Amino acid sequence: MKKIVGLVFIGILCFAVSPAQAQLRFGVKGGLNISTVHFSEDIIKPDNVTGFHIGPMLEATVPLLGVGFETAILYTQRGLEYQNETMKVDYLDVPLHLKWKFGLPIVKVYLATGPYFGFRVSGDKLWNISDVYSSVSGQIKAKSFSSGWDIGAGAELLNHLQVGVNYGFGFTNNYEFDGYESGKNRGWYVTAAILF
Repeated sequence: MKKIVGLVFIGILCFAVSPAQAQLRFGVKGGLNISTVHFSEDIIKPDNVTGFHIGPMLEATVPLLGVGFETAILYTQRGLEYQNETMKVDYLDVPLHLKWKFGLPIVKVYLATGPYFGFRVSGDKLWNISDVYSSVSGQIKAKSFSSGWDIGAGAELLNHLQVGVNYGFGFTNNYEFDGYESGKNRGWYVTAAILF
């Protein structure tokens, strides 16, 4: 895992030291999240929660190769639902994705992968699970930091509009139940972006 993260950072540094060769574009992206939490302990099996993400983005691409990187600062909603009760947590996510685009000038396909880092900014911090699930007592506590890995694909239309989907695997334990670190974020993201 450390080698993969290292390769992502090396790729970003290559673009940083040769900005004249990279096409740099800014944009805005947003979309729909369908997220849940995977617990290592058999506490509950939560349902999916629908949320959104939105924020500014930066993309750098080497024009002839179609290889580049993308980063953003995204306000992102995640959480869990159980027996019609919902716990939502809001993060500022910073993805660092390697990106490869190929195809025709009018329509290009892209593949993207890389780590993300999230910082909890608002939402529910504590959830009394015993209020919903009577056979279990205690609280689920949301932690302040999250990280994981995204994989995704999409299409770019007319060099300005991107539409894509990706899946995020949580690496860090984002929730704690009665002192045990046990819950990791997982989820699908459907995204649209406008690049300038």
